[in-house]
Amino acid sequence: MKTYLQVFTTVDDPTRARELAQGLVDARLAGCVQIVGPIESTYWWQGKRETAQEYLLLIKTRSDLYPQLEAWLKEHHPYEVPEILAMPVSAGLPAYLQWLDQNLHPPKPMV
Repeated sequence: MKTYLQVFTTVDDPTRARELAQGLVDARLAGCVQIVGPIESTYWWQGKRETAQEYLLLIKTRSDLYPQLEAWLKEHHPYEVPEILAMPVSAGLPAYLQWLDQNLHPPKPMV
């Protein structure tokens, strides 16, 4: 049974958010990426509390593609330690999930 994820990441620039979104979709690692923002984030970084304006990317994918998606994000993300969090999708409209499958890389064959 296929399982799906919504992956979250943030960046501090809307142009960079669009570049990441387009790159993930072009690589067929995401069927859809939504950009939300600006949002305000408060966090600890290097022992100091920071507040920054960021843009949230909501990335729709399948769990079998997560390792490739994570590696791609780590390579292309501008942050030293990017937020990359994946949440399982417990249910979804079957027609949407079918559309998502059609727009992602096929699963790798079992060896």
